[in-house]
Amino acid sequence: MAREAARWVGPFAQSFPAVRMELVEVVAAADKVAGYFTCSGTQRGAWRGNPPTGRRFENVDEIYIFRVEDGKLDSAVAVVEDNLTRMGQLGLTP
Repeated sequence: MAREAARWVGPFAQSFPAVRMELVEVVAAADKVAGYFTCSGTQRGAWRGNPPTGRRFENVDEIYIFRVEDGKLDSAVAVVEDNLTRMGQLGLTP
């Protein structure tokens, strides 16, 4: 899972170096764990082909569902991010 996450997290962290994710809720059932987060940050680097805006997005909803194996997060099963709201707050068009 570390490599999988690094492919996404690395470029995002370069675009939003002081990103903050706040855990709102965690739900676990069988071999799955779901986390609901809100995310905030300021765009300091290029993101999705858009140059840095210097603008900030606040409290964008994100949900991650992970599969658990041997007591550890094994792989991301699903990721849902409200990028439409994020882009709107940054002044970007989808």
